[in-house]
Amino acid sequence: MRRRLMIVLMVLMGAAMLLLSLPLADSYASGRTERLLLQRRSEAVRFADLADRVRTRADRTELSAEIRRYAELYGASVVVVDTTGRTVARAGTAPTVSVTSTAGEALRRALTGRSTEQLPTVRPWGPDTVVLAEPVGQDERVSGAVLVAAPTDAARRDVSVRWSLIAAGALAAFSAAALAAVAIARWLMRPVRDLDRAVEGLAAGSLQTRVVTESGPPELRRLRKHFNAMAEAVAHSVGRQRDFVADASHQLRNPLATLVLRLENVEPHLGPGPGKDEHARALEEAERLEELLDGLLALARVESGAAQPVVQDVSRAVRERVSAWGPVFRDAQLELTVTAVPDGLSARALPDAVGRFLDAVLDNATKFIPPGGHVEVRAISRDGEASVRVSDDGPGADEEQLPLLLRRFARTPEHQNVPGSGLGLAIADEIAQLSGGRLTVARNLPRGLVLELTLPSG
Repeated sequence: MRRRLMIVLMVLMGAAMLLLSLPLADSYASGRTERLLLQRRSEAVRFADLADRVRTRADRTELSAEIRRYAELYGASVVVVDTTGRTVARAGTAPTVSVTSTAGEALRRALTGRSTEQLPTVRPWGPDTVVLAEPVGQDERVSGAVLVAAPTDAARRDVSVRWSLIAAGALAAFSAAALAAVAIARWLMRPVRDLDRAVEGLAAGSLQTRVVTESGPPELRRLRKHFNAMAEAVAHSVGRQRDFVADASHQLRNPLATLVLRLENVEPHLGPGPGKDEHARALEEAERLEELLDGLLALARVESGAAQPVVQDVSRAVRERVSAWGPVFRDAQLELTVTAVPDGLSARALPDAVGRFLDAVLDNATKFIPPGGHVEVRAISRDGEASVRVSDDGPGADEEQLPLLLRRFARTPEHQNVPGSGLGLAIADEIAQLSGGRLTVARNLPRGLVLELTLPSG
């Protein structure tokens, strides 16, 4: 947004500089042209007065000498003609006179008693020469005309210098305005950027994120204050809920552990029969409830946000967990292999994020994949991220059921009676999000599932 704001401001300031500079430059060029006209016209009037007084050969000689000195001094051309267009005197290279030329038009006006009142505007690129004419005599006594072709070198040089100064001034003003615009844009956008980062952090689950910038317009400062108040209220509410879940789970563990112990102590005193079977089922349910409470406590600890992401060795974590789960898979008559794990692969995530992900996924594999199945673990690095991928050839799940696998207590209909709390993948997904990564679930072809944990590289 700051870039777009800067572009708009730069375009507006550039347009303003052009709107100010161009008329000023054109005004100076017009003024310098007018001054050139007045200078050369006064000289043409003097020549016309001399030509009007020509009576003898001596007068004609004086006129010729005067215009020749002028032509040599200024590099101009001067022609004196009578009413028929015949040349009376000349000096320098006379301009070409034709019916359609500027010189022809000026000469016709002069022979009717009218002086040249306007010249083409002199600019750095031209014209190189301007032509003006002055009548000899007045009104009905016009006896000829003086035609002057004057170079514009000095005038064009003055215009070039003044235009350069105007351009330099406009550039300096634009630079100063641009610096002011950068400062203003930064002042305006700093609280907006901080607010955006705070919203992003809050959406990612970091409930302690706050906007700390004190600068900016009053409206944005009020928005910062209201956002921080809202974030504080949300964090307090969510914290109370998590504390309740953690406290309830913790308080229930002790009586539940006592209940399990009592049930185990009663078992030797039961004889064969329905009572012993009911006792075994009750003990299984108590152990399942204990496992559920352990999962709730683990989820509450993850959601509390107490731990911060750290750099960890993904390669070592994958090898250690695969090695630890190897005997379990052999007992379950499953094949567990690890491939494509490069050395030195690291990621920035919550402590033991990779290990907890693998524990959840491999534990589910031992529960849901029938004997003879195969599970493959691989880790790769791509696009600045580290990924751990676990694929199997088990029964898998339907396409519409895949999003449910990451939800808490989620079970497919055919696996409702499988032991477990249903929190393993939900905890892994929460760890991935708090680490700035993601956990995805997809179908494996021709059958099975693919779960992939992607984390920022360390």
